[in-house]
Order: sequence, then structure tokens, then C-alpha cells
Amino acid sequence: MLWLGQAGLLLELNSTKIMLDPYLSDSVAQKLPTQKRRVPVDERFLSLKPDVIVLTHNHLDHTDPETLKHYLTDSSNVLVLASKNAWEVAREFKGDNHYVMFNRHTVWTHNGVTFTAVRAEHSDSFAIGVVIQAEETCLYVTGDTLYNTEIFEDLPSDIDFVFLPVNGYGNNMNMVEATRFCERIGTTAIPMHCGLFDDINMADFPYPNKIIPEFFREIKW
Repeated sequence: MLWLGQAGLLLELNSTKIMLDPYLSDSVAQKLPTQKRRVPVDERFLSLKPDVIVLTHNHLDHTDPETLKHYLTDSSNVLVLASKNAWEVAREFKGDNHYVMFNRHTVWTHNGVTFTAVRAEHSDSFAIGVVIQAEETCLYVTGDTLYNTEIFEDLPSDIDFVFLPVNGYGNNMNMVEATRFCERIGTTAIPMHCGLFDDINMADFPYPNKIIPEFFREIKW
């Protein structure tokens, strides 16, 4: 498992290479000059060949055409699981890729890896989180979300790790609510969505059972 910065993740399960919400450009700064990336793109990751790309919602730091163009070509044959608004953007790349509209409660299994879309509370009304299950491991990526009690109705009881935003801006949980969220799930947390556009120190996240990721480094557990 690697953190690609912001909400981007790269993992491999059942010999299946999965990318979630990759943002490997400076596209946001073109629209919002104050949101210039502070950590350069590691261009090694632009030549990867993912089997699956998951896009949780249609915000530029999660569904970025400048990033996706490296992975979605005429012959890339990628499975794209994307919530409705992100799906509309991704499918414009066409090619031999398989674009699946992946809205809440949708389940898709690929090479023995099961993906389940769950509720998120965000400014994109189709935003989702995703639960990924394989190899006796259950990972939960919340996507961008606020604390909403209805989210817990969608979640399994055996989550091993939760990946969640803690920056407190842009309709995301702050560290106080993210701590409550993790306490309710009761699992190991990997905080994200900090350090690329801001100087928030994720080590300040007060939830004790946590792993602090580093840009473009393996997340070890």
C-alpha cells in the first residue's frame, strides 16, 4: 500500500493493482492559484498500469483528467469504478476500458477483490466511500466526507483499516470529528488529505491507533 498524496492510494490485492483517487498533477492550481501543490509529483507513478481505478467523487483532486490520461488509453483495459459525476468525466477517455457507474450500495467483484460503495456526506451529492475486501483483509476508504451517522449503517463490522480525511476543510471532517468517527468504527486509522495544499500536520490527529503516511512511501502495518 502506497500513499500518493491527498486522497490517492495504490495497493495490490490478489495480484490486482488498484488506484484510488490519484491526483498527480497541479490541475487544481490552474483554477485556484492558492491551491498549488507543495510536494512535486513523483513521475515514476505516471507510468504505472493499474488494473482498477476507483474514483469516489468528481472534484479535481480526486478525478483529474490530467492524471487519468496517463492510465486510460485506447488499449489500457482498466476497470473504472466511479460514482456518477466522476463516471461522466472518466468515460470521456473511452478506449477499451470498462466504466462502471459505482454509486452507493453497488457491489463489484474483480479477480476475487470485492468493492462495495458506501455512503459519504460531501458536496458532490454522488460522493461515495468504498469498502475493499480480499485476502482476509477489509479496507475502508471514506472518500471526502463529513461525519454523518447514516454512514455507519453501510459499514461491515470487520474493518481492519480506515483511510479518512482529517483536514477539516472543503466539507471534510476535522480532527475532532474524524477521531469520533474512528472510535465508533474501532480500527486502525490512516489520516489523509493533508500536506499537499496546506501545512496541517497529521501527527496532530489525536486518535491513538493511527499510522501517519508519507508521500509516495509504503504504508506499513
